[in-house]
Amino acid sequence: MAQAATSLDTFPKYLLLNADRFRDRPAMRHKDHGIWQSWTWAQQLDEVRAFAVGLEAIGFARGDRVAVVGANRPRLYWTFVAVQSLGGVPVPVYADAVAEEMAYVLDHAGVRFAVVQDQEQVDKIQSFKDKIPALSEVIYDEPRGLLDYPPEGLHSFAAVQAKGRAVLAAEPERAGRWEEDIRKGSGDDISVMLYTSGTTGRSKGVMIKAAGAVQAASDTVAFDRITEHDSVLAYLPLAWVGDHYLNYAQGYVAGFCMNCPESPQTVPQDLREIAPSFYFAPPRVFEGLLTSVTIRMEDAGRFKKWMFRHFIEVARKHGEAILEKRPVPLSGRLAYALGNVLLYAPLRNVLGMSNIRVAYTAGEAIGGDLFSFFRSLGINLKQLYGQTEAFLYVTAQQDGQVRADTVGPATPNVDIRISESGEVLFRSPGQFSGYYKEDEKTAEVLTPDGFIKTGDAGFFDKDGQLKIIDRAKDVGRLNDGSLFAPKYIENMLKFFPNIKEAVAFGNDRDFATAFINIDLQAVGDWAERNNIAYASYQELAGHPQVYEMIARNVDETNRRLSKEPMMAGAQIKRFLILHKELDADDGELTRTQKVRRAFVDERYRELIAAFYDGSTEKYVETEVTYEDGRKGKIRATVKIADATMHGSPQPQAVREAAE
Repeated sequence: MAQAATSLDTFPKYLLLNADRFRDRPAMRHKDHGIWQSWTWAQQLDEVRAFAVGLEAIGFARGDRVAVVGANRPRLYWTFVAVQSLGGVPVPVYADAVAEEMAYVLDHAGVRFAVVQDQEQVDKIQSFKDKIPALSEVIYDEPRGLLDYPPEGLHSFAAVQAKGRAVLAAEPERAGRWEEDIRKGSGDDISVMLYTSGTTGRSKGVMIKAAGAVQAASDTVAFDRITEHDSVLAYLPLAWVGDHYLNYAQGYVAGFCMNCPESPQTVPQDLREIAPSFYFAPPRVFEGLLTSVTIRMEDAGRFKKWMFRHFIEVARKHGEAILEKRPVPLSGRLAYALGNVLLYAPLRNVLGMSNIRVAYTAGEAIGGDLFSFFRSLGINLKQLYGQTEAFLYVTAQQDGQVRADTVGPATPNVDIRISESGEVLFRSPGQFSGYYKEDEKTAEVLTPDGFIKTGDAGFFDKDGQLKIIDRAKDVGRLNDGSLFAPKYIENMLKFFPNIKEAVAFGNDRDFATAFINIDLQAVGDWAERNNIAYASYQELAGHPQVYEMIARNVDETNRRLSKEPMMAGAQIKRFLILHKELDADDGELTRTQKVRRAFVDERYRELIAAFYDGSTEKYVETEVTYEDGRKGKIRATVKIADATMHGSPQPQAVREAAE
């Protein structure tokens, strides 16, 4: 029997409701050994119930915290709701975290149980088990390689479910008690503890209450009209708020089907097979898709190249207007219709976006040209702005009111204001109840009236849409007074398929400079087509012709900056191609692939100094971390190149434009 809507303040309650109202509809799919397996909502309820009761059988108690580590797999998603149904708190951890990093989170959270994907994660935990004193039981999904491990404190997921089913068979009333406990559950309970990406230091445990999480998900499900007929591909990191919100939380509220890929490597193929209607990807993914399209066209014949360039130009002129149902000349509509048959529809199909009704990007600012490219193909790509502390959504763009330079107005029931210093503050239904064990840091980010300080600088435009400039602490000025917003510059650079990552410098300095990481796939393909031999990323990054290619990209970036009065004074004067890719294992990126700017500043201070002392090259030794945890060093002489500056306004004019 369906529950009253007012009582639906936890996700386990939605599990019971969905098993009733959507009983035979698919709730979960997983591709395993090339075959898609499905579970209906009724079957998912059975799987979760067996695991929850099994957890109790091996000692789980209300309030226990459970680490969840691995890729996107049904059993790990079932763990979330099973733990919540017992009054526990799931704590997802990034699967690619090195052992020491994982041990810190597990110890800080005080987890008693860990549910992990495979042997790799078990080994990480066991290698630091002395650092995780509260942990007593580890449960694994995939048994490969683990059958000969000592059984003390180690269980297979299937074995725990078997214990649960045995209890349910022996005690027929147990299933009813479990469901009754769910119905008595409180929205004030902590639903999940999500650790921040650690951009500015150690990760913090963000506590999200159940009722707030449900309310936030309900608001956005209604906003985008998401229903049980939608489907998603769940490929984002389990530990990231984006996955937990967009797939798990919205999935339970709307009742749609969540599809888990076979592996990270098969995501593009799985995306094409599933063709989801709701899709989210950070800008980095869209950058990679554009890069792959560009590479394929470089290898195409002359006619196909001409056709691609011609119809992409048609799309740039008319695509977004047609998508938004704005007036377009008949000639433009006919040209676009032909382009849709010959290019846009086949390209959407190749990208797995044939059925996309709503797509979002967030996590980092996306380049305007990149954003418009996908919308011009007929993909309803929009932007949202959010934070872990908000349980994701703060703003989102409405259909028909989408612009590349904003992130939209406040989402339903969210309040936003801009502080006197220009910092964005918000208050939302799903906002966190605090950082775990860190009351002082909680107090630091809260205003007296309950708004959260985002740390981002922004302002509302005349249409009421929010514009994010950069991290508030990162926005500065050059010594001549020119505005310096590093993320803005970096996003312009990353529009070029050859550039994977960029880090700009210039605050309190005489001019702007940039580190650049080349995209190994794009530049490697170019090198093969031009018969340029290379043995490593480092060798390719230092090649003179690669420097010439990147110099052209930097020059075009400077041309664009020169046309923007507020940013014209921050053109890039010098740049270098970094001898290694920035890596999360080396501490240079967060697990969500954001640059840890302060760490990069410190690690490469010699290279930064070389920008400003006139050096044309600099010898460096950089420590790296290999996949097995071993340390090593990369040695290189990095070339520093000068870029062309284009007629920028005088500093005084720049200051006046900024004011």
